[in-house]
Amino acid sequence: MTYYTQGTCSSQIDLEVDENHIIQSVRFHGGCHGNTQGISKLVVGMKAEDVIERVEGTRCGFKSTSCPDQLAKALRKAIA
Repeated sequence: MTYYTQGTCSSQIDLEVDENHIIQSVRFHGGCHGNTQGISKLVVGMKAEDVIERVEGTRCGFKSTSCPDQLAKALRKAIA
């Protein structure tokens, strides 16, 4: 699925979650390449619910959201 982010430097997140809510792939478009690439590698193989619990509400500087927070929103939508 594709999730279009709001309030971050990345513009979208492409992700795949299987029927057991295990994250198969994550790809950010834009953003801080090293950070988003690192996040993507760390979460593959994890349960979506565990990632949501860990990263939801993370802020980037003075912004009310961040790439990890947007990933949590994308994962919520993917497993809904």
